[in-house]
Amino acid sequence: MPLVPYPLARPFLFGLDPERAHDLTLAALAAIQRTPLECTVAAKRIDDPVTLAGLRFPNRIGLAAGLDKNGRCIDAFGAMGFGSIEVGTVTPLAQPGNPKPRLFRLPEANALINRLGFNNEGLIAFVRNVRQARFRARGGILGLNIGKNAATPIERAADDYLACLAGVYPYADYVTVNISSPNTKNLRDLQGDALLDALMALICRRRAELVEEHKREVPIFLKIAPDLDAGQLERVAATLRRYAIDGVVATNTTLARDAVAALRHGQEAGGLSGAPLLAASNAVVAQLRAALGPGYPIIGVGGVTSAADALAKRAAGADIVQIYTGFIYRGPSLVGEAARALRDWKNTT
Repeated sequence: MPLVPYPLARPFLFGLDPERAHDLTLAALAAIQRTPLECTVAAKRIDDPVTLAGLRFPNRIGLAAGLDKNGRCIDAFGAMGFGSIEVGTVTPLAQPGNPKPRLFRLPEANALINRLGFNNEGLIAFVRNVRQARFRARGGILGLNIGKNAATPIERAADDYLACLAGVYPYADYVTVNISSPNTKNLRDLQGDALLDALMALICRRRAELVEEHKREVPIFLKIAPDLDAGQLERVAATLRRYAIDGVVATNTTLARDAVAALRHGQEAGGLSGAPLLAASNAVVAQLRAALGPGYPIIGVGGVTSAADALAKRAAGADIVQIYTGFIYRGPSLVGEAARALRDWKNTT
């Protein structure tokens, strides 16, 4: 039981600038993790194991990348009952991200818009934080999410991904290649046929070298946008099969504004996440499941704010369900609620 229940803490946090509230929360979690005070945020992890890409996930609920970009709070989040945690996106060099303000709440829609732009402390600091974490030793699955620096030309993007892959490889259960953030100029161009094909070829070649070096094979996942059309998704699926990429994370945030256009902040630039994303994200998951078959690992993320949403994403074809914006609106109780619902649904189907 948390020392201060989230419904009591939320009005204070929501009274602050969103990014300020985010930073204060992460600072507090970093301060208490791996101390006796960690028990103040702890909850029993729901036991619902599933094997995916050769990894044994303790349950089907994960934390999505982006909430803890620098991997500072892995153990604190792990104490809340997540079966898996994905941190990042990390870039080779530290970068400040886009100008502030760059994070906006849309409470009427249980949504956020962000244009953070891969703000992070860089690969060296990220790896240092990851190495200190005990989450993997406690049975959790840790995903490390990699990207490119904003200053790196798109023609040299592969250099950044390969540098990050080599840097995080020894410490990851899986690595996610993020080519789908809308907040780094031209990044989504990497989802195009020729650029994606070239990047995946280089990633696979470097991974083969790292397997030899470290004597372990770390699964590679690709994170894609919800704004791809049916033809684009078919071509992404074909590329995943061609290069034997281990799994896909679907989806990142959306540029669509239909559901929030009339709301305050609804026209802010950036990626929209939260409840309005659920249907579009689930449609992508369903199409990928149809294209890739029943055994292909899919991590579904986007719009999960309740146990019912988690069940809907699972029904669409996701093996693991990640949360982010729903966690901000609902707090840690969503973790156990969703994990329990997925366990019970499995046992009744």
